[in-house]
Amino acid sequence: MRQNGERWRAPYATDPAAARGRLIPEAASPTRSDFQRDRDRIIHSGAFRRLKHKTQVFVHHEGDHYRTRLTHTLEVSQIGRALARALGLDEDLAEALALSHDLGHTCFGHTGEDALDRLMAEHGGFDHNAQALRIVTRLERRYAGFDGLNLAWETLEGLVKHNGPLVGPDGRPTARWATRGIPAAILDYDALNPLDLHRFAGPEAQAAALADDIAYDSHDLDDGLRAGLFEIADLATVPFLRGLLDEIDALHPGLESSRKIHELARRVITRFVEDVIAESMRRIGALAPRSVDEIRGAPSAVVAFSPAMEEADSEIKTFLFARMYRHPGVLAVRAKADLIVADLFSAFMEAPDAMPEEWQEGLGDASRSRRARRVADYIAGMTDTYAVLAHKRLFATTPDLHWHAQNRELPLAEG
Repeated sequence: MRQNGERWRAPYATDPAAARGRLIPEAASPTRSDFQRDRDRIIHSGAFRRLKHKTQVFVHHEGDHYRTRLTHTLEVSQIGRALARALGLDEDLAEALALSHDLGHTCFGHTGEDALDRLMAEHGGFDHNAQALRIVTRLERRYAGFDGLNLAWETLEGLVKHNGPLVGPDGRPTARWATRGIPAAILDYDALNPLDLHRFAGPEAQAAALADDIAYDSHDLDDGLRAGLFEIADLATVPFLRGLLDEIDALHPGLESSRKIHELARRVITRFVEDVIAESMRRIGALAPRSVDEIRGAPSAVVAFSPAMEEADSEIKTFLFARMYRHPGVLAVRAKADLIVADLFSAFMEAPDAMPEEWQEGLGDASRSRRARRVADYIAGMTDTYAVLAHKRLFATTPDLHWHAQNRELPLAEG
């Protein structure tokens, strides 16, 4: 164990003292590690602040009790730090990766991403992970000495590869990227500053990725129940959730709905976190890694769900896909949001001078693909509110995004 009050760090953790550095060299901070510095830069970025007004599944009109990208990000950060602490990883790197993982998401949740991906099909497509990389390496323009945030190599590696390697040992894209190919933004940056796309990211990135899954499962169940998209009784079709509900009923018979929903959400997080810690320690014990490099070179992820919990995660996501993401009311709002994004894209492609002056720079003789990428960057950075206002400024009529599943909004149970 480390002495002098420093947190314990396992030998297989990412050590900030051995970080590979930044693309643009900078003097070390006398008070913060590289990863603490990265975390702070992410929090102070414009892209991070905009997460406050970007939605997950619901649009912003539906009530202040539902998650936004920012509240989701904070929940992922809390879970990611808990996993890192239990596994002896670098908590600051895990936190930085959790805080940055959604920076590339567009307005209107996945609807905006799907719309931009379709509209950009002839120009390289749109992917939120690649967009996050663009933001932290190019689009944030705050510092005198560089564009982007000039993050440490380990932070960029985790941002790009938190879901696993992008290419196999033969250099071909992995299954996820086999059809569409790896986004150009990632390949271009990798050519400049290689991120070892054929290897796993460090364990902190793996922990942040699972924290994202855990937070999604818990808070989408919570938001879906509070919105009236489905009822508590409907969750009995998922064995894992049925067991938790039976436990709650046995301990707290007759519990009111709002408290029951919260008890369920907190138990989902607890069980998943405990499972990840136990399974990851089992895998670490089997691999016996002596360095973070051995984690990167392992044949599979080291921080992971057990097979039983992986099945539970899959069952929850299947339920949510059918009952929440494909709910007729949600789909109706998504169609309207899609129209807003498509209208804005068309308008800015035809008249780039309708964008703010700094976004028009250099587009005078630019190719259509370069113009399209600039327009996509601009729209992707919009909050839900700003996108609606921009549409109202450019078009005579704007779709109404108001919708309530059952005109229902329950008070939050905090803690």
